[in-house]
Amino acid sequence: MKFAVQLYSVRDHINDGKDMLEILGKVKEIGFDGVEFAGYFGLSAQELRARCDELGLTVVGSHLGLDDFRPEKLNETLAFGKALGAKYLGVGGAPHSTYEEAKQTGEVLGAASEKAKEMGMDTYYHNHTEEFADLKDGKNAMDIISGEGCGLELDTYWSFCAGIDNTEYLKAHKDKIFLVHLKDGVNHKPTALGEGENDLANVVAGVNAIGLEWVVLENDDPVPTGLEDITRSYKWLKENF
Repeated sequence: MKFAVQLYSVRDHINDGKDMLEILGKVKEIGFDGVEFAGYFGLSAQELRARCDELGLTVVGSHLGLDDFRPEKLNETLAFGKALGAKYLGVGGAPHSTYEEAKQTGEVLGAASEKAKEMGMDTYYHNHTEEFADLKDGKNAMDIISGEGCGLELDTYWSFCAGIDNTEYLKAHKDKIFLVHLKDGVNHKPTALGEGENDLANVVAGVNAIGLEWVVLENDDPVPTGLEDITRSYKWLKENF
């Protein structure tokens, strides 16, 4: 199993490109094998790729806005992702509250997926809790969005909050799930791994059952700092996988 970290988890340490290059080194020192970006802080894909290559970090993905996948920006988005060395490019959330919104979001990502595949990449949608509410004919936003041809990144704390059995969900959707966010929390407030109420053993079982290559750590609200928080979580990862 390989472990990556969503860099949104350490955003309190990043104010500019210089900080970004430094934080990549800190992430590697902790022990992570890869990163998922959430902003580039003015750095070029070539600069980021060179730093990750220097450190031996794999770029597993990047969170962007839905507009980055629309036709007018798609070529630029894919060229940056390819130069960055990312395997997947996705969104951390997009309109999904109605069937029509979810379908439109899926159509944008699905069309982008077709072009991304030509360049050795793919697209994904990352959930929060609301995406599991039924919208139409027993289908929720996750069903509708992924049904248009993009993949999924399952955030396993938000799915837990929605009452989803993560092991069963992972098994049932294994062909659509590219990555998972491993996350813990209490009362909808994220915590470091092992410090919350998520059934993490269930997540680990599901990840192992479908043979995922990467697990991505994320904490939206790290305490007391991002680096200290992900260090505690990395220790949990090493002890439980």
